Amino acid sequence: MTAPATTTTIATVEDLESGRLRAAEPDPSAPDGWRVRPEAKAAILALLADRTERSWEVGPFLFRDRASIPPRDLSEGRWRIVPGGTSIRTGAHLEPGVVVMPPSFINAGAWVGEDTMVDSHVLVGSCAQIGARVHLAAGVLIGGVLEPPNGRPVIVEDDAFVGAGSVLLDGVLVRRRAVLAAGVTLTGTSRLYDIVSERVLEGTIETPLVVPEDAVIIPGNRSLDGAFAGRHGLSAATAVLVKRRDPGTDARVALERALR
Repeated sequence: MTAPATTTTIATVEDLESGRLRAAEPDPSAPDGWRVRPEAKAAILALLADRTERSWEVGPFLFRDRASIPPRDLSEGRWRIVPGGTSIRTGAHLEPGVVVMPPSFINAGAWVGEDTMVDSHVLVGSCAQIGARVHLAAGVLIGGVLEPPNGRPVIVEDDAFVGAGSVLLDGVLVRRRAVLAAGVTLTGTSRLYDIVSERVLEGTIETPLVVPEDAVIIPGNRSLDGAFAGRHGLSAATAVLVKRRDPGTDARVALERALR
């Protein structure tokens, strides 16, 4: 039988849930302005090591999961959880004013900033960091990461907009006020073609991609090299930075206050 979680582990997860600790936190002295806290991921992994299961009833829904990471009581916070099947795991932190549309899932260790809108069918993965006043539109997938413990989680900074069906994975950092159109997919090692500054931004496993502040990103395609690819007209999906955010962009991505 797996040994029970230690007092330190439980206290760390409680700190994550309360917001006293974050899996990654702003730090001007750290690379890209964010410092990873490996102990946060280590605590979640320690809880997951306990294979014991149990069941919970939350409203009309029945859950069965690891006993060490139960679903949160959605009635206890200063946020709005619209009925319809949303689940938020222990260790996830939601700031006041967050709205979660159904069905959505927010995993352990995630942080969601104040007044952020988590729209329908959104996944916010383990330890992902979502800033204040962000809109995660319908069907967005924010990847989670628990290993390696020092790996940067996906981070979306304040006032960003992530369009419907977009996918962010592998430690991508989206700077404040960036706008991602519907269907943009970015991983930590993606190439981002900036046609404004005529440069290519590219991440690596060690230093994942950073999307610039105020960037407006759309999905695009680039031709593949080689005679075979040329004969068959093959291309690969990519992301293109087409402009900087302006008042017209603000108007298009504004969320009616009544929806919050």
